[in-house]
This record gives sequence, C-alpha cells and structure tokens, in this order.
Amino acid sequence: MDTSESHEVEGSVATRTDDPWVTIVWNDPVNLMSYVTRVFQEYFVMPRQEAESRMREVHERGRSVLSTGSREQMEVDVQAMHGYGLWATLQRSGE
Repeated sequence: MDTSESHEVEGSVATRTDDPWVTIVWNDPVNLMSYVTRVFQEYFVMPRQEAESRMREVHERGRSVLSTGSREQMEVDVQAMHGYGLWATLQRSGE
C-alpha cells in the first residue's frame, strides 16, 4: 500500500469519527401517545406541539431522532429514555 492510499483511508476514518451521534426513539406497543409526548416535553424540553409532532413520527414512521451530539451525551439520553420505559438507541448520524 502506498502512502497516498494509506492517507485516504486514514482521512475517511477521521471524517467518520467526527460525525455526530443521534438518539433514536422507536415505536412500541406499550406506551400511550400522551405519555410519550409528556416524556419528550419533560426530558428534551420541547414545546407541546413539537413533542406531539415527534410522538406522531414515532407512531407513524416507527422512529424519530430526538437529539444529536457527542456519543457520551447520546448515551445519557438513551439511558434516560430507558428510564422512562421507552425503547431508544444511538447511532452515528451519517452526516
């Protein structure tokens, strides 16, 4: 492998590690829509209208991205959602 090829690989990896992370909340058959809306309002400090819109996205599309940031902060948000009884995961945003 020549140095230019190695540099390209390293460059793409470096860019990828700079991608922000996201918290995704997934639809579940257990929680009431009103409860999910209240959780979004309380934890993410959203106005009611935005929280309802995100809840509908979860309900109708199966998921919604609720926050973006560092991996550490998204881990905190995912754990918080689990504490509320919601199904949530984190992943790279891919941006």
